[in-house]
Amino acid sequence: MAWPINVSGAVIIPDYYDDVLTMTPADEQGSSLNSSITRLRGVGPKLAEKLADLGIRAIEDLLFYFPIRYEDRTRVTPIAALRDGVNAVVVAEVTLASIVPGRRRALVAKVADGSGVMSLRLFHFRNAQLKQFSPGAPIMLYGQPRRGSGAVEMVHPEYRIGSETPELESHLTPVYPTIEGLGQALWRRLCGQALTVLDKEPPPDLLSPYYSGSFGWVEALRFLHHPPPDARLESIIECDHPAQLRLALEELVAHQLSMRQLREKEREQPAPPLRGSGALRRQLLASLPFQPTAAQERVSSEILDDLSRPTPMLRLVQGDVGSGKTLVAAIAALEAIDAGFQVALMAPTELLAEQHLQNFKTWFSPLGIEVGWLTGRVKGKQRQAILAAVTAGDSKILVGTHALFQDDVSFARLGLVIVDEQHRFGVHQRLSLTEKGGNSGHPHQLVLTATPIPRTLSMVAYADLDCSIIDELPPGRTPVQTTLLDNSRRAAVIERVGVACGEGRQAYWVCTVIDESDTLTVQAAEATAGHLTGALPDTVRVGLIHGRLPGSEKESVMAAFKRGDIDLLVATTVIEVGVDVANASLMIIENPERLGLAQLHQLRGRVGRGADKSHCLLLYQTPLSQTARARLNVMRDSNDGFFIAEQDLRLRGPGELLGTRQTGLAQFRVAKLPEHEALLDQVQVISDRIAAESPETARALLDRWMAGRDSYGRV
Repeated sequence: MAWPINVSGAVIIPDYYDDVLTMTPADEQGSSLNSSITRLRGVGPKLAEKLADLGIRAIEDLLFYFPIRYEDRTRVTPIAALRDGVNAVVVAEVTLASIVPGRRRALVAKVADGSGVMSLRLFHFRNAQLKQFSPGAPIMLYGQPRRGSGAVEMVHPEYRIGSETPELESHLTPVYPTIEGLGQALWRRLCGQALTVLDKEPPPDLLSPYYSGSFGWVEALRFLHHPPPDARLESIIECDHPAQLRLALEELVAHQLSMRQLREKEREQPAPPLRGSGALRRQLLASLPFQPTAAQERVSSEILDDLSRPTPMLRLVQGDVGSGKTLVAAIAALEAIDAGFQVALMAPTELLAEQHLQNFKTWFSPLGIEVGWLTGRVKGKQRQAILAAVTAGDSKILVGTHALFQDDVSFARLGLVIVDEQHRFGVHQRLSLTEKGGNSGHPHQLVLTATPIPRTLSMVAYADLDCSIIDELPPGRTPVQTTLLDNSRRAAVIERVGVACGEGRQAYWVCTVIDESDTLTVQAAEATAGHLTGALPDTVRVGLIHGRLPGSEKESVMAAFKRGDIDLLVATTVIEVGVDVANASLMIIENPERLGLAQLHQLRGRVGRGADKSHCLLLYQTPLSQTARARLNVMRDSNDGFFIAEQDLRLRGPGELLGTRQTGLAQFRVAKLPEHEALLDQVQVISDRIAAESPETARALLDRWMAGRDSYGRV
């Protein structure tokens, strides 16, 4: 679209960057970066609503709405030097113009600059525009040249006619991410006004006493919106330009301070010291048919030490699949029960909660401890009986799902909260359980995860928790051999499954959806189960489990698989965690390219739990993208969960690795992980100094970066 015509008939390319705010007297006295976006000139209610949908409500939000790329309008390129497909500014003179009929009627003008001749072509125009292109009129154009049949042409360039001395931009022109109805002209004008406010009321540089770099806070913001012509754009694209690093450093410091604040707030609460006699723990350990690993003993010791203190334990236990986190949790639970307190264990899915229930019943029933069970499916008199036992203190340990933090669940003496797969809950859900301690004080918290968390994320997402790692697998566990196979070899894979089941082994066949869909290329679990039943020998018993089955039916299927009554279990990713069948030594995962590395590793961890050599076959669809192939190669080459998690972080980012609940990481304005992980050690040092030396600076940083946002970082 051509630019609008002014009263003299010239086409104007507006100057977006020197716009000033249209202020009311009140604005002049109290305007600031925190003011509503409606105080900017040209922002009415409808535009403000559109901007709010993009998270832009205050003027300051525009400063963090960064360009996705830049255009160079700072120099003139002779027509003879134009490169095909490379945007450029051309200053020339109109030689002739006409409206050309044809399949697509167009206004075509020829322009020359002494070095050559090129065409300007407009498909959308008004007849009156032809008068602008009078021979001899000076013209300035910006657009993408295309060469064809020896001629150079720009289709719908931006242009200005009638300026004898055209002015070039002094900086690179930003191109902002946008939505329909919001053009680049608008974004440049709004962000330009926001920069005007920034220049008029520059906030203090809060990190200057702790950091010396080439950019201050204000300079970094202005640079990223208006880089000079010689800016290293490759560095900006890679997120490692000093201006970006300066802002990312400050944001990560603010985040670290917010997590420290959360930690201190929780530790201010009094907690009951849980010091039992140790009799229950010793009885459990004596009954086990195996010896705990050194790593399990070390982590258990750290937990017991925390539990003995009058301040709340806040500990995260990481362990690869099959490392024995459940036993460590059981030891902690027995210590709390031995000390006269209750325990709540919460898991994100019924299937995982049921696995915990079975394990704890096996271990605790011989000790005379009844394990309670509460999910959304427990109704009526059964639910009332459970709630009454919990309220009276008769139920010592309650296992369940999110139903545990509902209002009608009241504990008599809750001393320990165990949360499995924390990243699937919001932090408010975890903290709501700790508020059920009543007069007993603040319960201790033990958080478990079988998703290994890279140090990068652990320092950011779980900075309020102490961290223990079970870095040793129980003896007898053998690495799972992983093979990549094209889906064209499906028949051979089915034959292999039949052979394995015929030899007395069990297998999983994992699908990613349940129902057939025209829009998906993956095989549905129900259709796959039916196909495999027909393709395999009659002696192979095929079962099916997925998230839409009623709970009782899921329990029945899993129990049959554990007993060996089912040879091949066709499943969705509902079996990702918590399923432990030692005789299952073969897993086929269809369409693994659709899943993240961490999830694939979790699924693969369902096999290899017995003495038999185990195999995982990744049955992928072609063609594979380069990224998908790289991810699957990582799975084939490594069984190390922490290495796999690091690669998943690099390939997919923290939001995917930690789950949708971890949106605090995805909501960083500038900081990106893992791109900025090299800053984290420096972030730790600076945040420690600020916390110790300047509480005022800490408050100012939190106000600047965390105001209006949840400071938990993973809600």
